[in-house]
Amino acid sequence: MAELDVARLRDGLAGRYARVDVVETTGSTNADLREALQNGAADRTVLLAEQQTAGVGRRARTWSSPKGAGLYLSIALRPAGVPFAALGSLSVVAGLAAHAVATEAGVDAVLKWPNDMLAGPQRAKCAGILAEAVGGDETAVVLGIGLNVLPLGADVPAGPGGLPATSLAEQGATETDRTTLALALLTHFDELERRWRQSGGEPAAAGLLADYRVRCATLGQDVRVQLPDGTELTGRAADLDPDGRLQVDVPDGRRLTVSAGDVVHVRPV
Repeated sequence: MAELDVARLRDGLAGRYARVDVVETTGSTNADLREALQNGAADRTVLLAEQQTAGVGRRARTWSSPKGAGLYLSIALRPAGVPFAALGSLSVVAGLAAHAVATEAGVDAVLKWPNDMLAGPQRAKCAGILAEAVGGDETAVVLGIGLNVLPLGADVPAGPGGLPATSLAEQGATETDRTTLALALLTHFDELERRWRQSGGEPAAAGLLADYRVRCATLGQDVRVQLPDGTELTGRAADLDPDGRLQVDVPDGRRLTVSAGDVVHVRPV
């Protein structure tokens, strides 16, 4: 398998990002860029790793990052003018970018609110997203994206709710060169994030929410949502509010808005 070509990445992304680096291995690209932001790293700094040994997803779960099998990257952002409360909607931006890459490669993919991309007829997990705010005097956030590209092998565990893992290659992708895919992913993200930032972090105002709704397989599904406080609710995923939060119709007739949580599709997509 070919290694990521950092020179090609830097040339292809010139003018879009302040800095693009590739490392052979690291614990977590998100952790590395959180520290970099605290030490003054520039807005739109990108770090990719050939392998992560301690990659994390939501609720501190591990994200399997076999060497050379996927794209494991993080982007450090200082989105001036975007309120702290809006940072969670970056998952809408990143989800749309990942979906664009998959569909351009001929893969049947959908988005699962709030942080996943599913692919193939079995709707297996192909990508995960994690946005982490970084404390300081200005708004700063690290956005991590893990995208499975090449076959993963049988030892990659299923995700929350029993979702099996898959990759673009396993779903018949017409393009599996990781440098080409990284260029596409970061180009799409750049264009979408600029729209998001100009709108003050409002995905509806940026014109992104309608696109996300069309691609979101969670809507219309019976779901079980495990909330951050340990409780859960069940109901029908009805819509997204203007900030990209999930609205769930629960059995007593109320429509509840969920800003974060693990969603399990109770019935098949």
